[in-house]
Amino acid sequence: MKKRSLLFTLIFLTSIVFVNAQNGFGIKAGLNYNSNGELKDASSEIGNIIENKGERKSGYNVGVFGKINLGAIYLRPELVYTKTTSQYKLNSENTEDYKISKIDVPVLVGLKVIGPLHVFAGPAFQYILKNDLKGIDIKDVENEYSVGINIGASLEFGRFGIDARYERGLNENEADFSKADKTFKLDSRPDQLIFSLSYSLTKKKE
Repeated sequence: MKKRSLLFTLIFLTSIVFVNAQNGFGIKAGLNYNSNGELKDASSEIGNIIENKGERKSGYNVGVFGKINLGAIYLRPELVYTKTTSQYKLNSENTEDYKISKIDVPVLVGLKVIGPLHVFAGPAFQYILKNDLKGIDIKDVENEYSVGINIGASLEFGRFGIDARYERGLNENEADFSKADKTFKLDSRPDQLIFSLSYSLTKKKE
């Protein structure tokens, strides 16, 4: 109950920012290509690394954003539902998809460079809703709340925008699971490329 209350509070506060956004409010959606951290055999005394990183696979993201003009720069808060997928080798024969569903709240500081080109960066606050590795008895991640960093660039044409960004989790966040008589640990922090299209519903002239 406490975790849900914190999540609803976060969404409520973000919504207030959107309502008061001076220069725009809109919707966005796109694709992401994610890999996670190391997969280790925790049942081994030396903790063998089975696969350095998961193989990137496609996922998706959908959400809303606001924009607050601060002179030469602007603040762009976002509220995004993200589904990521990465693939791991459990042994020489078997591979499995590791899927994470989460709420992301990036708070980006942007700068218009020239023409339609913008650059941006900022923290991304994350709440993990669900993590799943097919056919595996998996426990919850160590921290449902975590922080990452976003950095990227966008092109804006009137109400429409296209952006590409890189996201990296800042802190290790392990998930424990077991298969047969073995125990594994997986670093679930994201390492992903994100591509999005956006549409401003209230765009004003700058």
